Amino acid sequence: MKTVFIVRHAKSSWDKPGLNDHERPLLQKGINRTKLISDYLSRQNMLPDIIISSTAIRAYETSKLIAEAIGCPAGNIRTDRRLYLEGGTAQIFAVISEVSQNIDSIMIVGHNPTLTLFVNEFLDNEIDWLPTSGLVSISFETDDWKKIELSKPTTNFVISPKSLKEPTD
Repeated sequence: MKTVFIVRHAKSSWDKPGLNDHERPLLQKGINRTKLISDYLSRQNMLPDIIISSTAIRAYETSKLIAEAIGCPAGNIRTDRRLYLEGGTAQIFAVISEVSQNIDSIMIVGHNPTLTLFVNEFLDNEIDWLPTSGLVSISFETDDWKKIELSKPTTNFVISPKSLKEPTD
């Protein structure tokens, strides 16, 4: 069994118009909402073996927040530029297919629309849009990351910060 956790990066700032999109930082509101998601994972004792993040600052910062909150060592966070580029779902499959077979669960932290398209390939009830800090977990009946596309998927959960109690921002 292989499990994928898909997380859209936390809400980020558009306050500096001259700042490159790749460099946009998180807003405090995004940090607060990501904490809700992290707390949920901790309570459910659902911890990925590794986290693979887009190289964008907002995605990597989201990865670090989650890793710290769930006790995932910083050394278990990897970055992959393919998760930032507009390569579509094929890029996500390519990244996943390169994961070592001795790893059973991974978290992908990236961007829309690609993440929404990816999860909708496996969900029984498609979602319109994965919100910032949104989280989807899908397990696949396979022992080979290269075969998840051909494996039977099981949706473990689809959650968003709004589905959890939000703290005061």
